[in-house]
Amino acid sequence: MSDEMEQPETGEESLFDAPPMGEQERMVEAVLFASAEPVSVAELAERLPHGSDPAEALVHLRKRYEGRGVRLVRVGDGWAMRTAPDLGFLMQKESVETRKLSRAAIETLAIIAYHQPVTRAEIEEIRGVSVSRGTIDLLIEMEWIRFGRRRMTPGRPVTFVVTQEFLDHFGLESARDLPGLKELRAAGLLESRPPPGAMPGPGTEEPEEEAREGQSELFED
Repeated sequence: MSDEMEQPETGEESLFDAPPMGEQERMVEAVLFASAEPVSVAELAERLPHGSDPAEALVHLRKRYEGRGVRLVRVGDGWAMRTAPDLGFLMQKESVETRKLSRAAIETLAIIAYHQPVTRAEIEEIRGVSVSRGTIDLLIEMEWIRFGRRRMTPGRPVTFVVTQEFLDHFGLESARDLPGLKELRAAGLLESRPPPGAMPGPGTEEPEEEAREGQSELFED
């Protein structure tokens, strides 16, 4: 029997070598970027090739993202990519609720825009109904109309005119750039005048609720 006997190996070699640390960083980065939820080290270990060290890869990756717009942060037992705190304001989004103005408000605003300066009595004469205080107040609150000069007539009634905010909202340089009445009626934004006697007289006042049906947009698609 030979004195030289083959000694058994005390350790087991992995069938697959772990990828370089730089590649492990890329893998961890890819997993975290694609995940909507934080990922734990154990979960990373399950996904990475055998022999990888996701904990060490996280250390290198976190250092690499220092000072960048996106950071690697720990969330509970997991890790996630998050926007840098000082850049959070870029992610904010303002939401504007769009609601349609009532027919009464649209007609009142159109009359003021096309006949300015115009008094309340003149608006009522054109519309054929009394203008509720709510309609005028609403348009003033929206800063689409304002008070103009008083008429040099008995009682010196106040007049109304459209504002710069109204022109800016609709991309107009001046009220002269407003579309024609025929175009407004064709678009359904103004109703044709009914035959004489078909419309209530000035003594009839529109419902207050109708005036406040909406406050954001004059016209909607």
